[in-house]
Amino acid sequence: MESSTVKDELQRVPVAKLAVGMFVAAIDDSGKVTIANAGQIQDRTAIAKIIKSGIKFVWIDPSKSAPGSIVQAKSKTSTTSGGNRDVRQTNAKKLLGEAKGLIKKVLGEIYEGKAIEVEPFEALAENMIESVMLDVDAFKCISALRTKDAYLLEHSVNVAFLLVTFGRHLKLDKQLLKDMAIGGILHDVGKIRVDNKVLHKPGKLTPEEFEHMKLHQVYALEEMKAAKGLSQVSKDVCLMHHEKLDGKGYPRGLNADQIPLHGRMSCICDIFDALTATRCYKQAMSPASAFKILLSLTPFHLDQQLVYEFIRCVGVYPVGSLVELSDGRVGIVWDAKERDALHPIVKCFYSLKHQRYTDIEYLDLNKSELGIERGVSPSSLSVDPAPFY
Repeated sequence: MESSTVKDELQRVPVAKLAVGMFVAAIDDSGKVTIANAGQIQDRTAIAKIIKSGIKFVWIDPSKSAPGSIVQAKSKTSTTSGGNRDVRQTNAKKLLGEAKGLIKKVLGEIYEGKAIEVEPFEALAENMIESVMLDVDAFKCISALRTKDAYLLEHSVNVAFLLVTFGRHLKLDKQLLKDMAIGGILHDVGKIRVDNKVLHKPGKLTPEEFEHMKLHQVYALEEMKAAKGLSQVSKDVCLMHHEKLDGKGYPRGLNADQIPLHGRMSCICDIFDALTATRCYKQAMSPASAFKILLSLTPFHLDQQLVYEFIRCVGVYPVGSLVELSDGRVGIVWDAKERDALHPIVKCFYSLKHQRYTDIEYLDLNKSELGIERGVSPSSLSVDPAPFY
């Protein structure tokens, strides 16, 4: 049975929201709907089996479910839950998947001693810019989904995305955006030659280990020289993201006069994404906390005016980030177009006060008495927010 033939009365539900008593009518596997072992969930063990199988969504039949087991999804803002956003978000997810696949392939080739081919990255950068121009919020939501084990791939894509978004905010021309995106995608290629024990160490590096880690920029320099057709801007983004304005960065110890705009931007985007990601040795930080650290690194490390512009660009509560509302609910910042930072549209799904899932509600804070209390780190929640993106 294909998804187009699913009856209107069925509801598509994230596996994370399944409850005892719900009647599972069909399994949704990457958009393809199939009927398999339809029936009412009798206990939590059945839910655990579904989660373990890797299924993300199922279709439930409310008419056959036990009373009180169904959580109705309601929306007070139809424009944010409509099909166009869903389609663009699906496209953004596909693009990010392709990007990670390409980076993984290139890292493998570098490991084998092959030179970087620029052409595939040019096409990827074009698609990334087009996606950001079409719907930056869709891209932000998808890029907010992080997988600890895929940090290097996701970090590379996210830094490129942040550079394009930041560059667009600064009204830079499209060719420059493209070159920065390629540099962002390739900025950590040297890490493929760093010892895995150091790269994935779940703790603070020793001085010797840190010196070894810094070699990834030396290795990157070698790769940049071997790559044919790579622009100087792309090389700068790759080789300057660890430089500091006071000349105490690496690999070349450049000072402020030697670091151009795109090099300074790469430093900011790299640090911000690293801070807001879960690593083997740390939990993800909320964007608001990351902004405080960025500001603390000015003016000796980072360009202070650029950091302020970056905060204006990303927003105090960026789309895709989690926030706690004044009624104790947690939600995803869903839409912030043409709004001030404190009044986005929030997709609510969980109550911290009651420690349970709630009705899904798209809440327009411009039309509500509720407000944002604080940003929330995904790692601080006892539940996984991923199915609600």
